[in-house]
Amino acid sequence: MSGGVDSAVAAYLLKLDGYDAVGVTLRTWVGEEGQESRCCEIDDARAAAEKIGIPYYAFNCVSAFREKVIGPFMDDYIRGLTPNPCIECNRFIKWEWMLYYAKVLGADLVATGHYASVVRLSNGRYTVRKALHAEKDQTYMLYKLTQEQLAATLMPLGKMSKSEVRKIAGEAGLSVASKPDSQEICFVPDGDYAGYIEKNHPGPLPGKGFFTDGEGRVLGTHDGIIRYTVGQRKGLGLALGRPAYVKRIDAEKNEVVIGSENDIRCRAVICRDVRLMGTESLTEGERIPCRAKVRYHHSAQTAWVESAGLDRVTVTFEEPLRSAAPGQSAVFYDSDDCVIGGGVISEAIFV
Repeated sequence: MSGGVDSAVAAYLLKLDGYDAVGVTLRTWVGEEGQESRCCEIDDARAAAEKIGIPYYAFNCVSAFREKVIGPFMDDYIRGLTPNPCIECNRFIKWEWMLYYAKVLGADLVATGHYASVVRLSNGRYTVRKALHAEKDQTYMLYKLTQEQLAATLMPLGKMSKSEVRKIAGEAGLSVASKPDSQEICFVPDGDYAGYIEKNHPGPLPGKGFFTDGEGRVLGTHDGIIRYTVGQRKGLGLALGRPAYVKRIDAEKNEVVIGSENDIRCRAVICRDVRLMGTESLTEGERIPCRAKVRYHHSAQTAWVESAGLDRVTVTFEEPLRSAAPGQSAVFYDSDDCVIGGGVISEAIFV
């Protein structure tokens, strides 16, 4: 229970369905002034559990979160990547530790307020299906979950809209019924990723360097590669007389490569660290039709996925994408909106 309306309603619905529910919050981050992460607002979570009438526990996972999520997040930015820490948190913190504490408390299953559904396919494998209401779908963030984790998971909100969830919360008298959704990464509530890294990374950071064009010509000076991401247009501080976009970040040279809007269009991405849900493996040489997305708010597009070697795939799109940032994930779906798998983008292949 994060302290938000979604997990509170999930717990409430399980209680109505006759489950012997227990509310649990994993404390993952505490700010310098004692502020809580939006993912673990314990007072609100405890109040919701009391209103629902279920036991409640809060467990400390701050150290594990720092090791598995915050550290890799900062390191990726320093390498010129654009990470998605929520994906890592789901796999290595939320589910790993929730299942651990489920055993401690004698529970058989874990449940969350994610907008998705766990399904078991005819091949016996578990996967997640997109939420019925696409605007709230969270399957993109869940593709790294293991078969064991999915087999022990319930997601009661997969077929519900946000307005339905808020209505249920209001009727149940839950004080979080109208609580606003969190919009930013939980441990960077002001959205200033570069400022957070400058303040918290223990080692040296890349300094100023050059903006260059595709031919290596210097266009200007940048303020450090941690301040930029592929596809970015605003905040570059370049006066070129034409729109300029970040095409690529070269961490070794400490350069930010600039191009036009047409220059950043890509027809395919190569992914590493591939995790498969809906299938156990991909046959070498086989192109599987799918719909794929390369960031959380990207609308899935027609594509084909094929093996590119050990734990690597190539995702080729029918229509070129505007941009794809290394470090983000590409997640691909079957015709029933179930996750086939996903991987971390290592390279964009431009048009």
